[in-house]
Amino acid sequence: MAGLPDLYRLINGYQTTQAIHVVAALGVPDLLADGPRSAEELASETGTHAPSLHRVLRALASLGVLHEEGDGSFTLGELGQPLRSDHPRSAAGWAAFVGRPPNWGAWGALAHTVATGENAFRHVHGEDVWGHREARPEESAFFDRAMVSITHGGTDSVLEAFDFGRFRLIVDVAGGTGAFLAAILERYPEARGILFDQPHVVSGAVVPERVEVVSGSFFEAVPPGGDAYVLKAIIHDWEDEESVAILRACRDAIAPGGALLVVERLLGEPNERPEAKFSDVNMMVAPGGRERTLEEYGALFEAAGFRLVGETPTSSGRSVIEAAPV
Repeated sequence: MAGLPDLYRLINGYQTTQAIHVVAALGVPDLLADGPRSAEELASETGTHAPSLHRVLRALASLGVLHEEGDGSFTLGELGQPLRSDHPRSAAGWAAFVGRPPNWGAWGALAHTVATGENAFRHVHGEDVWGHREARPEESAFFDRAMVSITHGGTDSVLEAFDFGRFRLIVDVAGGTGAFLAAILERYPEARGILFDQPHVVSGAVVPERVEVVSGSFFEAVPPGGDAYVLKAIIHDWEDEESVAILRACRDAIAPGGALLVVERLLGEPNERPEAKFSDVNMMVAPGGRERTLEEYGALFEAAGFRLVGETPTSSGRSVIEAAPV
C-alpha cells in the first residue's frame, strides 16, 4: 500500500527530473560508458564545478541511475544505461530536452493554464512552441533529438505488433528526421517511403535511398499517392480543428484503398494509464493539444472523410489506430 514516503517521492519528482536532465545534457552517461570516472574527471571533461557535480551524481546513484564505487568514482547503473547516446533504446535526447528552459518554464505555469485555460507555453514565451523552435535552431535541435529518443523507445513495439508489409509507398507525415520511417523500411525492403516535414526539420534527415524527402506544411497539402499515411505522435499536438485539417490533407492525398495510421497513446479507463494522462497534461501545457480516446479519434476521422478500421495495441503503451478513406 502506498504511504506518505511514496507521496513525497511524487511531490519531489521535479528534483529527479532536473538531476537526470543535467547529467544527460552534459553527456556524463557517454563519458561513463567505458568504466568508472571520478567527479573530478567528469567535471574536467564537462567544464563544471566538481564538488557540485559530485553531489548530483551521488543523488542519482542513490536511485540506481548511477552507481557510486567504493573509491568514490561513478559508473552507470543498469537503470541509467539508456541515457547513453549510443544505446539502442536511448532516452538521452528526451532527458536532455525535458529540462530545457522553454519546456521547464511552461510547466512552471501549469497553475495559470488550470486557472484560465490559456496555453502555458504561449503565456510564458509569448508564442507557440512551433514558432519558438523555428526561430531558435538550437531548441529545435533539442526537440528533434527528443523525438528520436521517443521513436527508439516505441519503434520495436510498433513493428512487432503491426504489419506494414501490405504497403508499397509509405508517407511519414511530420516524420522529423526520418528515424521511424527508416526502421519500417529496414524491416520491409520492398517498400518505399516519403518523409514529409517542415524545411528546417527535414534538412537534417539521414534516410535510406528508398526515401524521398519532401518539405512543406501539413495544413496545406501532403505528398499524394501513398497507400499508407503515418502520423506518429502528431495528432495529439493539436486541438480538434487543426487535427481535422491535417487529416483532411491526408484524405486529399491518399491513394484509393489506402490506409491512415495514427500512432498515439489512448487515454484508457479511469484510474489507468498514467503515461497517457500525464502526456495529455503535457500537451495542454506545451503544444496545446490533447490525448484522446479511441472514440474521439473515430470522430476526428469521420469529420475528415475517413472511417475507423481498428486499433492495434503495442507493448509500449502506444496504439496503431487505422482508418480508411470513405
